Amino acid sequence: MTNLHPLAGIYAAAVTPQLTVPKTTFDFESLAGFQHFLASRGCHGLLLFGTTGEGPSYSPREREDLLRSFRAIRHQVRDFKLLAGTGTPSLSETIDLTRLAYELGYDGTVVLPPYYFRKATDDGLFQWFSQLIEKAVPEGKHLLGYHIPSMTGVGFSLDLLERLKEKFPGRFAGIKDSSHDESFVAALGQRFGDELLVLNGTDSYLHHALKNHAQGAITAPANLISDNLREIWDLFQEGKDPSEVQAKVAEQRHFLEGYSPFPPILKGLLHKMYGLPHWAVRPPLESADEKIIEKAAEEFSKLV
Repeated sequence: MTNLHPLAGIYAAAVTPQLTVPKTTFDFESLAGFQHFLASRGCHGLLLFGTTGEGPSYSPREREDLLRSFRAIRHQVRDFKLLAGTGTPSLSETIDLTRLAYELGYDGTVVLPPYYFRKATDDGLFQWFSQLIEKAVPEGKHLLGYHIPSMTGVGFSLDLLERLKEKFPGRFAGIKDSSHDESFVAALGQRFGDELLVLNGTDSYLHHALKNHAQGAITAPANLISDNLREIWDLFQEGKDPSEVQAKVAEQRHFLEGYSPFPPILKGLLHKMYGLPHWAVRPPLESADEKIIEKAAEEFSKLV
């Protein structure tokens, strides 16, 4: 594919390195190792505080602490991109977090729609995102809407996307599409072609998304399987058929879906299979039982 967007590529929707010793705090000492781990397995970058990063469970101040800490070590991996999940139901909080991410040098932000008022109209959402972009996104920087209606109850219609893209052709880059809807993937490609950056959120049909003008992926399983996702992406860019690798990725994704929500099992498997610290999750999520992790690791290792 030619004319790739600067944010095109494969990203891990990163788990949040969190300790509980004795009170909840971030595992700042492990950030550099985690970044190196993801980069070594083919990630172009990572997203902090997405769904897998338990973003809505953290206060703006907590998000700021981790955003600053990752910024401090990002130089250790050349050309590794950092995206920040900055969406909250509050427009003012979202503006502050988004502005901060760009001030810290993050490459882009991924923003949920305001997810409390589920009957918000396209006009209301257009006003919300317009104010956000005008007040927080500098020229030359890029914001992605986060389309995950199964979680938020609010999504991005094709018409809303077109209005935002027309008003902010550079600053509104596109969407992280976690609709898990293959027909929506095709509709995005038919409507926008390469003009809208789409980063797909469903590993099991990444190839389908790429064929419909998506330019990469941000996924939870990328914490574990980014090597295979990167191979799909590379093969597609080279004009080769990634179907064999895609079939393997689909099998891996379907296996992991049996243990949703993702954060507890991903953190357990990262520890069991790759020696990363066994990071905690924040309530209301609960850490996976050790026996479940051992069983999942044994079975998942056969799919790697």
